Amino acid sequence: MDAVLQLREAEADSPRTVVVDCDTGNGYDGRLGLRISSIFVILVGSFLGAVVPIILARGSKMKVNGTAFFIAKYFGSGVIIGTAFLHLLAPAFEALNNPCLPDGPIKNYDFAAAIALITVFVMFTVELLVSRFDIFGHGHSSPDGADPSTTILRKASPHGPDDLEANSNASIIPPSENVEAKSGFHPPGLPNDVSYPPGGQDHLGHHREHADDHASLAAQMTAIFILEFGVVFHSIFIGLTLAVSGDEFNVLYVVLVFHQTFEGLGLGSRLASAQWPKSKAWLPYLLGFGYAISTPISIAIGLGIRSTLQPGSANATLINGVFDSISAGILIYTGLVELLAHEFMFNEHMRNAGVKVQLFALACVALGSGLMAVLAVWA
Repeated sequence: MDAVLQLREAEADSPRTVVVDCDTGNGYDGRLGLRISSIFVILVGSFLGAVVPIILARGSKMKVNGTAFFIAKYFGSGVIIGTAFLHLLAPAFEALNNPCLPDGPIKNYDFAAAIALITVFVMFTVELLVSRFDIFGHGHSSPDGADPSTTILRKASPHGPDDLEANSNASIIPPSENVEAKSGFHPPGLPNDVSYPPGGQDHLGHHREHADDHASLAAQMTAIFILEFGVVFHSIFIGLTLAVSGDEFNVLYVVLVFHQTFEGLGLGSRLASAQWPKSKAWLPYLLGFGYAISTPISIAIGLGIRSTLQPGSANATLINGVFDSISAGILIYTGLVELLAHEFMFNEHMRNAGVKVQLFALACVALGSGLMAVLAVWA
């Protein structure tokens, strides 16, 4: 809710005072048919973004263009990062510093930043603990067709796909040839591991995955569910807002169609490229569909309770700000750690692909973030 600030001067020589008009209602102004249409239009856009990449990448009868999937994956990563900072954290600051909130500790501290920071630490702790337990089962689905973009990286490697493992082994110094080994001291981590990045050529990637199947799979699944949680909660709140918005409905409608489609693409490309256990091959489709219906369902609920829904009330503003902060922390952690760090720093194919491919991937990330920055002007 945006408080309406009205400036007035009682006398020419009197000081200027600020009157805060806290309207706790909503801006619903009819146009029910158009609002109902948004349910189906956003459903189609969200479905195309979140579910179609999974169908294309994992469907055995479909050939996917590796370049197109490469662009979609890194573009989607940029969308997730842009959403975290510009569509979640910024509105959280606005909501939790709203002048219409009751006086108290909430107004005396930047709780939006604090909640996001706490969330980042919680996400890391949860992933660290979950990675120690085999709660998702084991076994991999066939990587063939799961991530078509890897073909681009393999071809771009200066050593060729067959030499990646040999090249990675060359980067590991034998224990007998390093000072630490001779002195009997070894740094924390894997035994005798002095490679960079820590863990060898593909830390948290191919080699570590086979060395510790259960732990890496659990960590990967945890990251996926964390990302799903963050985008779904964000989608629910924007659906309720759209349902009862006023004069800004037309602009918000158009912007949210693109927003949900591109955000769905960020989620869908990750669901498609993840290595799911064979016993849970249905899960990415369920998660993608869950995202696709989250905003349409919340719009329908908002329209159903439009006479009583008060998104501008103090309680609704506070709740919205807190959940935006939590979702921002989730997407910041996921976008920077799970997406950027793992894809660029801990991906053997990307590190061997050459500067041009790396810069092209970074340009796709920047394009995704930039697009969300533009959309943040209106919503």
